[in-house]
Amino acid sequence: MSTPARVATRTSPPGFREFVWLAAALMATQAFAVDAMLPALPTIVRELGIADANRGQLIVTVYVAGVGIGQLFWGLMSDRFGRRRILLTGLGLYVLAAVCCGLSASFEALLAWRLVHGLAAASAVVTRSVIRDQYSGRQMARIMSLTFVVFLMVPVVAPSLGQAILLAAPWRYVFGAFGAFATAVWLWAFLRLPETLRPENRVPLTGVRIFGAVRIVLSDRASLFYSLAIALMFGALLAYVGMIQQIFAVVFHAPQLMPTVFALCAMSMGAASLLNSRIVGRLGMRRISHTALLAFIATTALHTAVAALGLETLWTFVVLQSATMAFFSLTASNFGAMALEPVGAIAGIGASLQGFITTTGGAFVGAAIGSLFDGTTVPLAAGALICGLVGLSFAHVAGRGRPFFSIREN
Repeated sequence: MSTPARVATRTSPPGFREFVWLAAALMATQAFAVDAMLPALPTIVRELGIADANRGQLIVTVYVAGVGIGQLFWGLMSDRFGRRRILLTGLGLYVLAAVCCGLSASFEALLAWRLVHGLAAASAVVTRSVIRDQYSGRQMARIMSLTFVVFLMVPVVAPSLGQAILLAAPWRYVFGAFGAFATAVWLWAFLRLPETLRPENRVPLTGVRIFGAVRIVLSDRASLFYSLAIALMFGALLAYVGMIQQIFAVVFHAPQLMPTVFALCAMSMGAASLLNSRIVGRLGMRRISHTALLAFIATTALHTAVAALGLETLWTFVVLQSATMAFFSLTASNFGAMALEPVGAIAGIGASLQGFITTTGGAFVGAAIGSLFDGTTVPLAAGALICGLVGLSFAHVAGRGRPFFSIREN
């Protein structure tokens, strides 16, 4: 269907624009807990006595791993008990975990609570199910792109917010900001988010059904291989997020510029998502995403060459990384919609299983690339290039080997 389903709830349904903003805010709770704390990583490493600065990236990686693992649980629960209740429960746990992160006395305790924080933040995956409950096809891709545009406002402002908090208070208050933001989103969802899963469509949690859903997700060519392609590209994104603070401190000797450059790159992603929402209905998801993936590979190949030849400057980094992020946005948003399309009948658990593959896989890939940081941008660029090349092979399999420009969509 291409129009919102009318589901009676005790809340009045939001209009189209409010729905996009609310969906973006729910998903932004995940990104906010990463982006706002990037300026604090050196301070945390120093104050908690971590000898190896690269280990500071674990604060990001463990959280993202928790997001990947947690999606399995929340998706199942949302198919059984409804979307609204599960989202509100997950946000409540998110607030508690954020507070406990801020109170952690050791690096090990911080990592443990960051894992819980990620597990709670994973509940935001149910937002994808809310969208899939109401939209399908290119309209779903358009909604996801518009949501992504709003969602990308977080990395534009979050690092600067984190840096501002550090100027006025200890790093622990950054986690307090996470809790405050999630509380505001919880109130908004409580007052305005309707239940989109009809009572007759709720299903019991049985082993047979779970196994059947796993079989559908893993046996469908588009579902599996587009998810694997997203995992690789998301890994390249996470490597960038994990290394960005070190790159600006060690490579460019300008850590104070990190929030500005991070915002510029995020803006390029937002512009790409906005463009996708305007053209996807005319050109189609496959044509856009496959072409963007080829451009992603070309850009990261050029970046690798520039970095390996010692020609990297602040300006080459900004231009090439911004282009890389824009092509990532055009690719991943459409791959996500195409992966979810075949599993609409099991949107909750389907989105969760795919989210587990993309997020957990991306966390491992990002951690592997991040651990190779050697004081240059070569590992970042080369890692993204490899991810793009392997992702291209997965996209080729998902599309059954057909030429990108000969594919027709409904």
